[in-house]
Amino acid sequence: MPDFRLSGSPRSVVHFLGTIIICLLCAHAAGLVLRLGFGHDVAHGLVPLFDVDAEGNVPTFFSVCLGLCSAALFALIALDAKNRGDRDAVYWTVLAVGFLFLSYDECFQVHEKMTGPMRAMLGGSDPANGAQLGLMYYSWVVPGLIGAFAASLFFLKFMLRLPAATRRRMILAACLFLGGCLGMELINGSVMESQGDSLLYNVLVMVEEGLEMTGMATLIYAMTSHIAASCDKFEINLHAAETAMSQQAATVQQVAPVQYT
Repeated sequence: MPDFRLSGSPRSVVHFLGTIIICLLCAHAAGLVLRLGFGHDVAHGLVPLFDVDAEGNVPTFFSVCLGLCSAALFALIALDAKNRGDRDAVYWTVLAVGFLFLSYDECFQVHEKMTGPMRAMLGGSDPANGAQLGLMYYSWVVPGLIGAFAASLFFLKFMLRLPAATRRRMILAACLFLGGCLGMELINGSVMESQGDSLLYNVLVMVEEGLEMTGMATLIYAMTSHIAASCDKFEINLHAAETAMSQQAATVQQVAPVQYT
């Protein structure tokens, strides 16, 4: 059977992802106009299909794909580092596993299950009686902030050993992603508690999800650029073997091994 090859520069990849992100945010904005401006909550299923604050729809699928692509790139670099006996292989592996979990969490919203217990620990939220959590309304952000701080300490020395360009791009990606999923979530929680499902809340949610997706796309750009900088050529070759099981295999062709400075 013929070989199928996927190739392209990191810049073309991020442009492609950026175009999808813009289209998804525009579709969500159009849904807001239909829902809040004209009272069409469904519009033949199109409004919930592109609602970035909903689950099991197109934006969720795209975010899961971004996480899986990031995990695959980290795993590829980890495998190469392990083959070369690089001590940083363990860090790349942790990143691969971590982003695999983030994809799972994005799909099944595991983090939201922590909101109830954390609210109880913080005293609960009852605006009618004057008891408000404000920025802590989405209380899962408390363990989220702790986890982000712990991760920054764990990866500090590893980040300092990375090439300067890779380090800058990864830090930018982290700032965008965490600024969305944690920073904007703090603000959104306060607005939701005080105003409910208002126009302001929905606009802020769009900003939050846009930051998260942009952060993931930036990370993919950082990793593909990191690999491309050490290779004369980078392409994914998909081919099907004519066996009894007719299994499909995927290989990554690199002309030069990944090298770190």
